[in-house]
Amino acid sequence: QVQLVESGGGLVQTGGSLKLSCAASGGTFSHYALGWFRQAPGKEREFVAGIDSSGGFTSYVDSVKGRFTISRDNAKNTVYLQMNSLKPEDTAVYYCAADLKGTGSSSRIYNYWGQGTQVTVSS
Repeated sequence: QVQLVESGGGLVQTGGSLKLSCAASGGTFSHYALGWFRQAPGKEREFVAGIDSSGGFTSYVDSVKGRFTISRDNAKNTVYLQMNSLKPEDTAVYYCAADLKGTGSSSRIYNYWGQGTQVTVSS
């Protein structure tokens, strides 16, 4: 069973950048597909980006394409989300998630979740 801990959130101005990290422990990291989700107040949890176990396949929600990049370092047991050109609508709690079955945009795919990290983009 894998444990996930996110970091790197914070307050940034519109147009700024942040890089989120999610460190994993307790499992064979290279076997897991990973995803980033976010949840804004009063809204449902939303898929942001996903990456397969090898790092060779990535996917993004349309609203972040061209601005966000998901990557992983299997040697460091860490997945990243580089966020550029941030907008106020990106404000949310960001969660990383993992599962052995494969990446996808549905939260139901993922059995393992971190505690979340707050990202706030000021206008």
